[in-house]
Amino acid sequence: MSHTTASTTSVQTTSAFARMTGARVHLAFLLLLSCLVVAPHARAHDAIPTAAKPQGWSYPYACCSGIDCREVSAKAISERPEGYVIKGTGEVVAYSDTRIKDSPDGEYHWCSVAGANDSRTICLFVPPNSF
Repeated sequence: MSHTTASTTSVQTTSAFARMTGARVHLAFLLLLSCLVVAPHARAHDAIPTAAKPQGWSYPYACCSGIDCREVSAKAISERPEGYVIKGTGEVVAYSDTRIKDSPDGEYHWCSVAGANDSRTICLFVPPNSF
């Protein structure tokens, strides 16, 4: 009889564990689904809409892995004879560097490793030169 009781207890424990695990998976799925439904329409690779681009625009995947790019003020970037200078890091990105991209909205956008303010430049989107 003790063997039957132990066997029944084991089955009950396994069933309870299976229900609990299934409930966790179901809860995780619901949380993920709610994030997708509630999330804003902009994807991780999208620039914030501006007057020039009210619908926004997408950063190329080569520049951004979801957290690397953001708009920066014109004060954060300066132009010197040798290229664009990222004021926060002192990094100089030559005008001929392939990391320099035309900014679709006329604003500066800086893509740096992990989006950190002290890391190297992946891409720099610059407004067109005004003459």
